[in-house]
Amino acid sequence: MPTIGVLAIQGDFIEHREMLGAVGAESREVRLPEQLEGLDGLIIPGGESTTIVQLIDIFGMREPLKQCVSNGMAVWGTCAGMIVVARRLLDRRPQPLGLMDIEVSRNAFGRQVDSFETSLEVNGIDGPPVHAVFIRAPVVTKAGEAVRILAEVDGGMPVAVREGKLLATSFHPELTNDTRMHRMFASISSC
Repeated sequence: MPTIGVLAIQGDFIEHREMLGAVGAESREVRLPEQLEGLDGLIIPGGESTTIVQLIDIFGMREPLKQCVSNGMAVWGTCAGMIVVARRLLDRRPQPLGLMDIEVSRNAFGRQVDSFETSLEVNGIDGPPVHAVFIRAPVVTKAGEAVRILAEVDGGMPVAVREGKLLATSFHPELTNDTRMHRMFASISSC
């Protein structure tokens, strides 16, 4: 099994570590650039995207993280993490890392009170639909040619996408008991 880091500077990183443990993956918290060494994958969790990006920059992680991705490390951004990994945002802030060829709209479904749960068919996940928790969730508004859309809601709004070893979801798989998305990312990280 791969070693997967979880960016632990803000957001729901503990829940991701629990899910990784449930699928048998080794995990560790990442707060500093040197903690990226030896990782097969990294999860950028939900939280507040502007804060996450500011802390990535304060701790000097932007360039080391981009270098790790260039060297083959897998990355999965969930909710705010999707915003962080995007190449472009419809919003003026934050300045995303530009890892994945997607354009993202923050809070695409509305405010906190508009959060919702639904069942999704996710390409690459066998069995029943994935229970998806959307909390002030973003959505992909444009995807590059190499980006595969794995799941959509509301008549075609992409909420799960993959580009090579990069994965992004608008929803929070770590807030359910379903480990299949984490198992998928562990498999991507092992490649």
